[in-house]
Amino acid sequence: MRKTVLLFGLLALATFLFIKLSSYTILQGNTTIEIILIAVALIFFLIGSYINKQIKPENETSASNIDVRKIKELEISKREYEVLKEIALGLSNKEIAEKLFLTESTIKTHVSNLLLKLNAKRRTQAIQIAKELYIL
Repeated sequence: MRKTVLLFGLLALATFLFIKLSSYTILQGNTTIEIILIAVALIFFLIGSYINKQIKPENETSASNIDVRKIKELEISKREYEVLKEIALGLSNKEIAEKLFLTESTIKTHVSNLLLKLNAKRRTQAIQIAKELYIL
């Protein structure tokens, strides 16, 4: 958290200094506004690209870590697996239904099937078991 706050603080300071320097060069007549705008766009593009490469979503796991054999062994369908991934993101049945373009009762059925197949009593327990089995 401190690293993020420090990074954004430095970005804000750099932006402020750049704007002041830009206004000074424009007043001196050395630079046109178009060149300043191009420089600002280029700087923000480079910073955004760098930040994008540094940040990895915590929810994503590489496909090599997922035990596909175990998914087949538990007879979890593709749709049930999609529902399981959405449960792991913390979505409600209604939110999952909207995201997957299904009815809420269909999602409830998939969740019930998942709980049975994973031998879990609650959604959180199902997620925990899925992670232990390396299927999430």
